[in-house]
Amino acid sequence: MQGPRGQQNPGDNIHETVGAYALGILDDAEATAFEAHLATCEWCGQQLDELAGMEPMLAALADLPASQGTPAIGESLAARPSPQLAERLVDEVSERRAVKRRRGLYLVAAAAALIIGGPLTVMAVNGGGTTTTASPDSAMATSPAKAAFDVMTDKKSATDPSTKVNAVVAIEKKDWGTHAVLQLKNVKGPLKCSLIAVGKNGERETVTSWSVPNWGYGIANAKTEEAKKPLYVHGGAAFNPSEIDHFEVMTFDGKRLVEVNV
Repeated sequence: MQGPRGQQNPGDNIHETVGAYALGILDDAEATAFEAHLATCEWCGQQLDELAGMEPMLAALADLPASQGTPAIGESLAARPSPQLAERLVDEVSERRAVKRRRGLYLVAAAAALIIGGPLTVMAVNGGGTTTTASPDSAMATSPAKAAFDVMTDKKSATDPSTKVNAVVAIEKKDWGTHAVLQLKNVKGPLKCSLIAVGKNGERETVTSWSVPNWGYGIANAKTEEAKKPLYVHGGAAFNPSEIDHFEVMTFDGKRLVEVNV
């Protein structure tokens, strides 16, 4: 670590103390001396701010168990961090672990809802903007998307005269907005696509996205049963059904495959 220019003599290494100070391994006299220097040294202040972001990582590393013949990382330090710093590190690591546990519980709950057949679970697990490799209905006896599609009554369909892609969109009102299920036919890959809900006010929301394999979906004259099956995907939009003007199936490179008016 190089010190700032013009603030200390070449032989003065007080700037190198910033790392030890961040770890809390200076004795009281050394810490007091460095704090006096820190009050007038902007460069050391900046370095201390940067090192502060490494504290949780260092604390986590210190928790790693010792391997055969090698002490644990925490035991290899020449001195323990100060009680104040150690308490801060433990609190941060504990909070990060708690967040991971909560996140794991959310995923388990979402997976359970998907098995039961609850709608919108794909969106809950994947989040907005992610892309999944979708499978045709043959991938399981009854996919959640197709099961929802079969019982939904509000459906609109369209076939694009240019691309020949056929889409049927089923929608239902939810407290949070609109649950939409797409049935897609006569589309060949490889493609990455999204279902877009377009509001009457012109706003656009991505409902869900997926990948189309080379063999495609819903190809009537396909050689394999897998390629003959239509694609079913579902997701949600914040729009109420009455606020939606139409849906668009768009490729990631901006080509519209089909538009379905609501």
